[in-house]
Amino acid sequence: MTEVASPLSATVFAPLSSEGRAEVAARRIAAAIALGLVSDGEQLPSEAELSAQLGIATVTLREALSSLRQRGLVETRRGRNGGTFVRTPRAEATKLLTARLAELSVDDLRDIGDEHAAVAGMAASLAAERGTGPELDRLEGFNQELREAATHWHQCRADSHFHVQIAVAAQSPRLTGAEVRLQAETVEYLWITDTEEPDQASAVRSHDVLLEAILARDPVRAGELAQRHVRKNIAFITALHARVSRDRTR
Repeated sequence: MTEVASPLSATVFAPLSSEGRAEVAARRIAAAIALGLVSDGEQLPSEAELSAQLGIATVTLREALSSLRQRGLVETRRGRNGGTFVRTPRAEATKLLTARLAELSVDDLRDIGDEHAAVAGMAASLAAERGTGPELDRLEGFNQELREAATHWHQCRADSHFHVQIAVAAQSPRLTGAEVRLQAETVEYLWITDTEEPDQASAVRSHDVLLEAILARDPVRAGELAQRHVRKNIAFITALHARVSRDRTR
């Protein structure tokens, strides 16, 4: 995997805390895949390198990779050109996503939405107060990427990076880490290709209004708009959950 010297990459692959376990490592790697830091077919670093990056034992990493293989997110190839590779073919990924969504309850989604609204709202408010010029320029760049995105992968990547960059602009490592985790839990549901998708132009406009408030240094409005954006996304995912649940009971 090509190293990307960015605050987002540094957050995802930062060393785990002392209580980090295999499932925490698996979530970190799954987040990197969901956020587009690694793409379909790309090779992950060697076990020795990746375990060192995450600050865990090799045996713990192997347990994490086993979990990711069971979820269909990676595959391990043996031999001279072997290693662990990201594996997210579109049809299979959609099937896995809908199955994972069906396992959640409406209460789970509401709880995710409550946490995400709190995190995103505070991050946007602080970004309006603390964000530097280069950090805010990156926000505009990610929104332009979403405006031009033509594939599921590029839509997910640009959408999630925009929101994580807001937390980066807030200059809060904890909020950035929380936003990375929450984006990894939700963003792919927003862009599943074989379901009714959100209007891409509408998503860009929503980002435009939020970015305008941040650039205007209006923390109150920025926080309110970020929370409203999260609530709208959770409503979309909840409606998708209802459709998936109905389909599975037929």
